[in-house]
Amino acid sequence: MGQFKANQLVDRLETAAKARQAALARFRDRPAADDPAVLARQSARRAIVQAREDRAEARERARRAAEAQREAEALAEQERQIAELARQAAEKAERQAALAAEQKAARDARFAARKARARR
Repeated sequence: MGQFKANQLVDRLETAAKARQAALARFRDRPAADDPAVLARQSARRAIVQAREDRAEARERARRAAEAQREAEALAEQERQIAELARQAAEKAERQAALAAEQKAARDARFAARKARARR
């Protein structure tokens, strides 16, 4: 069997302590909130966020405008179809009226011819 190595535990504890010290040093070396570089980064981030929001709003406005345009076009197409159906119905009514008039004239002519034959 191998020999128990107590140094492994000590080494791990020392490594962990050094890591904590390094993290603490990084935290202490961090610039203050009122540092000009920090303020510049924050303002740059705010500008990026604002630009992103502006682009999103512009896309939303464009989407709404396109949707309204599509709805207007659909409504105009629907009105055009309704007008076309009304025109076709009016033409059909005119054709039926003309046919009825022709049929009446033909019937009247037959009746007049029959009466004329009866009078002779």
